[in-house]
Amino acid sequence: MISRYIPENLRHAPVPGVKGFAILTGIEASLRGLLISIWPLVLYRALSEDAAAVSLIYLAAGIASLVWGLMVPWISRFIPRRWVYTGGVGFYLIGGTCAIVGGPLLTPLALVISNLATVTVFICTNAYVMDYIARHELGRSETLKMLYSAASWALGPVIGVFLWTWWEPLPFLIGMGFAAALLATFWFLRLGNGKLITRARAPAPNPLAYLGRFFRQPRLIAGWLFAVLRSSGWWVYVVYLPIFCIEAGLGDKVASAVFSVSNTFLFLSPFMLRWMQKRGLRRAIRVTFAACSACFLLAAFGQAWPPITVAALFAGSLFLVMLDTFGGLPFLMAVKPAERTEMSAVYSSFRDVSGILSPAAAWLVLLVAPITGVFAAGAAGLAVMVAIAGRLHPRLGEQRPVARDQAT
Repeated sequence: MISRYIPENLRHAPVPGVKGFAILTGIEASLRGLLISIWPLVLYRALSEDAAAVSLIYLAAGIASLVWGLMVPWISRFIPRRWVYTGGVGFYLIGGTCAIVGGPLLTPLALVISNLATVTVFICTNAYVMDYIARHELGRSETLKMLYSAASWALGPVIGVFLWTWWEPLPFLIGMGFAAALLATFWFLRLGNGKLITRARAPAPNPLAYLGRFFRQPRLIAGWLFAVLRSSGWWVYVVYLPIFCIEAGLGDKVASAVFSVSNTFLFLSPFMLRWMQKRGLRRAIRVTFAACSACFLLAAFGQAWPPITVAALFAGSLFLVMLDTFGGLPFLMAVKPAERTEMSAVYSSFRDVSGILSPAAAWLVLLVAPITGVFAAGAAGLAVMVAIAGRLHPRLGEQRPVARDQAT
């Protein structure tokens, strides 16, 4: 038959692997890393330098992203996943256009639309990862994704602020270029719609029905809470450190420079993973949350000497990177195959919940305390996770032994 002479990679789409997902993550990191330090500054200027107003905008963006993220699985029942992913990347292009036009109305709208893009792409990517990556390979997958993203997160914030001060539309135009590259790479990898899992019964018509299954699984709840609080730590670091530096007279470039340097910790993610494996997942998560909480508490004393806040949050970012490396494993390891898309949507909501929780808490704190009070509130939230992590199984994360009859 003539088909025997057709190359294998043309007859059958290659099975996506760890490296393919790492490349996708690296490209998206180039986009987000370039803009992450710009958003607080752009909003702070567009809203007449009102830190409380910036918090309210982030709160509104978080609510919009949460509602949208919970609807993505329902949308995926009618629109193939590859087109949902494509639409998510399209949101990046729309958001960038709104940011270029700017103004007190379009600038907040640009942030909201960009958040919708991040949520959509994250949900679809996580569902693909759980489709194609074996359970015992999840740790290596997360580590490789962080390695491929390290340079973008390390250089992007400083480069983005520099380009923005030179010509304000330029970083958004470059970000839109990265979005186009992300979409082209996605279609080149031919991820399709993922693996089809047949259920015993049809899914419930209510798009939120899967939340009940989530709340009946304590391991999923704990893993989701870990993601929410570590994301809240990043929110405080990325959004409120720049504002603190401006109010303390340290300038608008100090925070982006510190953030870029702290992202070089991503290159250490393989060593962080080995450190976790030697101590066990439960112990590693508890120690890391405790150390991060201590750093944020120290940052609260920056009202007397501002450099201590910068140094303490920089040290805390090391532990946030460690939590990024292995803090998501408890959730990913507990997901059932038939619930990949739905639970991926639940997991992705950690960004939106933290995007609601962090600015809402900060807004309340700023009513009665200076901005250093936000760092103290972050320390309290991180400390709570130490107790929750103590309820994890001691052997969680260890590779299951292969049965003797299967090995022979």
